[in-house]
Amino acid sequence: QVQLRESGGGLVQAGASLRLSCAASGRGISTYIMAWFRQAPGKEREFVARMSQFGGSTAYSDSVKGRFTISRDNAKNTVYLQLNSLKPEDTAVYYCAAGTAYSTISLGYDHWGQGTQVTVSS
Repeated sequence: QVQLRESGGGLVQAGASLRLSCAASGRGISTYIMAWFRQAPGKEREFVARMSQFGGSTAYSDSVKGRFTISRDNAKNTVYLQLNSLKPEDTAVYYCAAGTAYSTISLGYDHWGQGTQVTVSS
């Protein structure tokens, strides 16, 4: 069993950058596909990015492609999401997830963090 904890969220202005971290405990992340999702108020949770176990494969949603970058450090049991050129529509709670399937839907992931709030003002 792996436990996930996100950090790094905050309130920023449009155009700014943030780096989210997801620290894992209980079990190493090297066997997991790691992903980030987000959920805005009144909306469903949506896929943001995912990375394969050793970083050889990544995928991004069209809305963040070219602005966000997912990375991982298996030795540190941590996954990151670099958010650049932030827009007000990026405002959401961002969740880290771990799973064993190459999926872009939340049902494809077994383990979730509690989320970190990102708020982008215009």
